[in-house]
Order: sequence, then structure tokens, then C-alpha cells
Amino acid sequence: MPQRIRLGGSTWSYPGWAGLVWDQPYSEAQLARRGLQAYSRHPLLRCVCVDRSFYRSLSASQYEQLAQQVSEDFRFIVKGPALVCDAQVRDEQGRGRQVNPAFLDPRLALQEFVQPAMEGLGGKLGALVFQLSPLPPHWLSRMDGCLDKLDTLLAALPSLRTHSPDGQIAVEVRDAQWLSPDFVQVLKRHGASYCLGLHPKLPPIEEQLWILRSLWPSPLVCRWNLHRNHGPFGYEDAEKRYGDYAQLVDPDPATRAVLAKVARATAAADLPVYIGISNHAEGCAPRSARALAEAIASGC
Repeated sequence: MPQRIRLGGSTWSYPGWAGLVWDQPYSEAQLARRGLQAYSRHPLLRCVCVDRSFYRSLSASQYEQLAQQVSEDFRFIVKGPALVCDAQVRDEQGRGRQVNPAFLDPRLALQEFVQPAMEGLGGKLGALVFQLSPLPPHWLSRMDGCLDKLDTLLAALPSLRTHSPDGQIAVEVRDAQWLSPDFVQVLKRHGASYCLGLHPKLPPIEEQLWILRSLWPSPLVCRWNLHRNHGPFGYEDAEKRYGDYAQLVDPDPATRAVLAKVARATAAADLPVYIGISNHAEGCAPRSARALAEAIASGC
């Protein structure tokens, strides 16, 4: 495996990984408190997605506590808070209740996300991902206004390189309407990456590669979120099907092969690669990481 390539899971507190990551079964609460240090010692898991930051902003001291548990070579992929990444204020069932006035607010993005993460993670910061939740239907026909807001946000963000030489700002979307040449130009203007989002709400990986080519050379940031078999709203079905997340239930060798090729090419250009894999991608993130690593190393 090229050293520039870092693979990891989407959080780490899964008891079903016993025998894969943990030496024995532990409770989810134990792993949430103490599992990161053990996770980071796994030879293939050299990064991790911090998803809980989407639901509640973390402080610099909380990020620092995470950084203290891992080696200097480890990196974090961190999701921005819904406070600035979701155009809607949602209820507990995820239904949009009203328009979020803080959507893509530069001041809040700096205060609640970028500055605390930079300060707390330091050189272990890999990628800060603004995952833009599904837009209200009436906004999808007015993407110019959304692009203007994204442009203003990215213009206000500092370079991460002062704290982490390989740090990268990335934008992930949940609506295919974002994926246009104008969107690419906004990212390119500010040196931001497109976070390759492997999710049924978006086109397959092959149909997203034109964006990476348009931004080249750029680091690769990818989040492999949900197997396409489950459809755009299939997280609950995936959870039922995959149980304790110990096995590859739905292998996806086609997606894996394309992702491996892109990762190899990016690393060959001496650019960082961050790939976060959810249990919902194939059934078990550590096993997905191993299969992807084998595909990368074998060149096929």
C-alpha cells in the first residue's frame, strides 16, 4: 500500500469488529471511550471519520483528546456540523421543519468547525468535509443561489496547511443537482476538493469521475457511505441486513475496483488519499478496507 493512501472506518465503536479490530468483545460504550487507541493500531486503519461532529459541534479540547490517542501518522476526516451544512432545521425523524438561516454561514463555519478542528487536531487533521444535506425541493431549481453561498463560505476559510501539511477542505453533496461545471469552478477557485460520495442518492462512481478530472491535481477525499442496493433512503434496511457488521454481506467489487484505480493514481502523483468506509457500504468496514487495500496493492 502506498503510504499516501489512508483507509478507515466511519467511527469506531462497533462490538461486532471483535477478532477484526478488537482482541475480544467489548460494549459499544467501552469502545466509544477507549476504542480509538486500539483502532489506530490496526495496520490498515490509518484514518477515521468523525461523524458525531455533524450532530453537535466539538470543541478544540475534544478534538485534542482524540488526537492524543493516535500516532503522528494517523489522520482524521471530520464532518462539519448540520448547523451550517443542512439547509433545513429538522425534527427527530429527520423531516425538514423550516429553512436554516445559518446554512453555509462563514462565521459559524469557522467558529463551530474549522478553527476548533485545526486547533485541536493539528497535524493529524486530514480532511474537513462539508457534507451538504438534501436541499428543500424548491431550492433544487435555484442552484445559482446555493453556489453563491458555497462560494462565499469557501472564500472565508483559511488554509489548513498551516496546521497540517496534508489538510484539505472538501465538499460532499447529497443532491445530484450540485454536480455541474459551475460547482467545479467554485471548488477550484478556492482549492477545495470534491468529496467523492458513494451513496445511492448520487450517480455511480464512474459518473462522478469527471469532477475529479476537472479538479486535477487534487487530493482524493472519499466517503463510501451506503450500498446502492438499499436505495437513497436505505440506512435502516442496511442496519437490519448487516447485523453486527462483522461480515461482507453485499460485496461490491465493481465500485472497489474503480476506487482502487483512482486511489493509486492520486498517490502516484504524491497527493494524499483519504477514504472513509461505512459499515453500510458492504456490511463490514474493516473487511471492506482489507479488500480495497488488496485491490490497490495488486493493481487490479
